[in-house]
Amino acid sequence: MTNPLLADWDTPFGIAPFDRISDEDFAPALKTALAEHRAEIDAIAGNPDAPSFANTVEALEASGQALDKVLSVFFTVAGADSNPTREALQRDFSPELAAHQSAISGNEALFARIAAVWEARDGLGLTDEQARVLMLTHRGFVRAGAALTGDAAKRMKEIKARLAVLGTQFTQNLLADERAWFMPLDESDLTGLPDFVIDTARAAGEEKGTDGPVVTLSRSLIVPFLQFSDRRDLREKAFRAWEARGANGGETDNREIAAETLALRQERAELLGYENFAAYKLETEMAKTPQAVRDLLMSVWKPAKAQADADAQVLTALMQKDGVNGPLEPWDWRYYAEKRRAAEHDLDEAALKPFFQLDRMIDAAFDCATRLFGLQFAPLDVPLYHPDCRAWEVTRDGKHVAVFIGDYFARGSKRSGAWCSAMRAQAKFPQDQAPVVINVCNFAKGDPALLSYDDARTLFHEFGHALHQMLSDVTYESVSGTSVARDFVELPSQLYEHWLDQPEVLQEFATHARTGEAMPREMLEKVLKAATFDMGFQTVEYIASALVDLEFHDGAAPTDPMARQAEVLDSISMPQAIRMRHATPQFAHVFAGDGYSSAYYSYMWSEVMDADAFAAFEEAGGAFDVERAKALETHILSTGGSRDPAELYTAFRGRLPGVEALLKGRGLAA
Repeated sequence: MTNPLLADWDTPFGIAPFDRISDEDFAPALKTALAEHRAEIDAIAGNPDAPSFANTVEALEASGQALDKVLSVFFTVAGADSNPTREALQRDFSPELAAHQSAISGNEALFARIAAVWEARDGLGLTDEQARVLMLTHRGFVRAGAALTGDAAKRMKEIKARLAVLGTQFTQNLLADERAWFMPLDESDLTGLPDFVIDTARAAGEEKGTDGPVVTLSRSLIVPFLQFSDRRDLREKAFRAWEARGANGGETDNREIAAETLALRQERAELLGYENFAAYKLETEMAKTPQAVRDLLMSVWKPAKAQADADAQVLTALMQKDGVNGPLEPWDWRYYAEKRRAAEHDLDEAALKPFFQLDRMIDAAFDCATRLFGLQFAPLDVPLYHPDCRAWEVTRDGKHVAVFIGDYFARGSKRSGAWCSAMRAQAKFPQDQAPVVINVCNFAKGDPALLSYDDARTLFHEFGHALHQMLSDVTYESVSGTSVARDFVELPSQLYEHWLDQPEVLQEFATHARTGEAMPREMLEKVLKAATFDMGFQTVEYIASALVDLEFHDGAAPTDPMARQAEVLDSISMPQAIRMRHATPQFAHVFAGDGYSSAYYSYMWSEVMDADAFAAFEEAGGAFDVERAKALETHILSTGGSRDPAELYTAFRGRLPGVEALLKGRGLAA
């Protein structure tokens, strides 16, 4: 019987046949797919014909399709619906895949062919996209260590294999800590909590197999608990558990993993001739240098900290009014900020939340995409990997564009956070393939499921990434969709958040869960007026994380990352009542893999562009200006990584942006 992961998928639009795939299929499928890919690579490297773009670079682009199929399914379920078997497989697969990639980048005959094509590039008559793919392929091999020989090449392979193991272990430790801790609540512990928080806590209790409500370390539950619970002792207990993820001692402690990861990254950079890992990593980003990153972050830090310090004084006064003496603590900030928001903006989260139904916010995200880009969304009835998932066919002018999958609810088997990935990326070579794109979130379940305003922003954010994948229109998969510089990839996602803030969108889709009535205009105005409320806090917790990440990698690797973290925070006078958004032991962006290492700043780099890009719509005909939407698709959403990002942004806007629009958008402008 053919392994379903390796068979031709005779499903609607070639979606993975999840109902036919079992955990026992993954290991044998991977073994077969790896062997097939190795044979393809050997054939390219050993081709007796003179190296050409077609027989070397295009041949590489066409290779590994079976492997892509296996891994797209495996990593989807390993991240969003893990179990002990899948976690064990991930631990086994990580070093195996790292060794496989190292063998490819270390294949001397293959690199010699790529180098020969690179040297002859000017006379090959390549299209702009082909020239870009050749440059990225050659650069990628060089940066992976292809030019290294002897002991250096051997050591590079060892480093990559070890980093793969450490990244997997970091992620699994964090998931284990989040899954293991919960705090039971009795009826007297529910004081101050609105119904939606109590309902979420009861649902979490059911999942944990307890009789009553519990608080877990899921952000969608612990944040509203910290906002509303009148019990300061329980807020402190919950916050300390949240802060301690990955740093509880024992088998799931991530601190030594972080130290070893940083040391190996530094060694890797030095092997390649770079002063440090930040210099290596940022060379291919828009920022280019650590100093450019530092300059951006510090230009925003100063006004953000000033705002946070002023806010802390107001919140401390509110706390003292309650008879609580002593300093404002991290478990107090959200609670008193919520009280302040209710007083100053007459905005009650409990009254607001019924207007943000998950299904209506999905409809809103779809409707904006229809108005901007002409996309249509029709539900698909296909087997998926979990009952919570749903799928839609995306069309335009009656033609199939993509399949979109949404997996929205928090559960113990899902890692925290929210993300977008392409189970199949758009490409035209070696054959036309339409994308299959998935958004994974961690919203609280309910009947109906209700979102906070921040949750709704997250939904729009991830859907912005999905649009970048779905509207991609390039030839080669290696430059498709979100295959762009890390500090450019957040531009489409953060830009799309702006459409949630449009009054006409909220008036149509922010409808009450019980009555179906539209959000009253008075409440709508309050929501929009309060959009930058507590922005000092949000900006400070983010920039602190970005600066720690940068300083970890810009210089000698710290032997004690926690001590280095403390030094960095002390050097910027971090407010006592605010913590980093992601402290080192739970900083999965940075330590689960190389993706955002030295690059957590990229959200803010992209925000500079997204604030300026949305201003282009406002300066034209408004948020739904057809010409601006067309330009956005033409120059950014459809082009993937086929051109330099600065060139793409300039083509859309006519110039590169300054930081002013960002400060104005965050309410931090002087």
